[in-house]
Amino acid sequence: MRSFANKAILLTGASSGIGHALARQLASEGARLALVARDRERLRAVREECVALGGEAVVVTGDVGEEGDCAGIVERSADELGGLDVLLLNAGITMWSRVEDLAEPSIFERLMRVNYLGCVWLTGAALRHLRATRGQIVVVSSLTGLTGVPTRSGYAASKHALHGFFDSLRIELRGSGVDVTLVCPDFVKSEIHRRAIGADGRPLGASPMRESKIMSAEECARRIVRAARKRQRLAILSLRGRLGRWVNLIAPGVIDRIAARAIERGH
Repeated sequence: MRSFANKAILLTGASSGIGHALARQLASEGARLALVARDRERLRAVREECVALGGEAVVVTGDVGEEGDCAGIVERSADELGGLDVLLLNAGITMWSRVEDLAEPSIFERLMRVNYLGCVWLTGAALRHLRATRGQIVVVSSLTGLTGVPTRSGYAASKHALHGFFDSLRIELRGSGVDVTLVCPDFVKSEIHRRAIGADGRPLGASPMRESKIMSAEECARRIVRAARKRQRLAILSLRGRLGRWVNLIAPGVIDRIAARAIERGH
């Protein structure tokens, strides 16, 4: 187990949800954070919380879904922090619609740009910094990166792509001292559900989840940080997810039914 005290960490999606909770958790350990998102005012509020908790933090605005922003995000973060020890890729968006009901199929491109390509672009820019510190890449994926989920087809596709990319990159980085940790949360109480893109291409505005039944962002953040400390290869954050991974090998139809029921019940 290692501490993140004084570690330079670039954290995307830091303005809300799991990212906000991660920022607080890491700041309480004395980390030095580059807080990345599009909303400068919300990032400033998170920065103030981080400083109050004993960490250091700088605000770096940008859209990870835009290739032109990603190199600048990395370079500004590395300049402000004096290098990078951890690239924590958390930013993401989701959808909530059956494929046949979608009026705006362009959602698939946006999902891939934010959830997958943004991670690829940021990683490419950050690798030289991480090699210099024998650092770490931590990727917040999802159980949907391991199995299909109805109404989340584009989201699942983007998360599956993450696993293919980072599992391949891990092999390329053997011997470099740079580790890759993929983290798969279950449903988490977060703004991502309220912002989920519906069939009409607009955010839902209200969470369709039974949020009292799902993991809090704070608990999710604690488990992500624990996995990152251990430099785990893959961390599945719920018992349902860990059991499901093995059941899927012998009875994939059972997992299909479980996934459908989870969406119907909202937890």
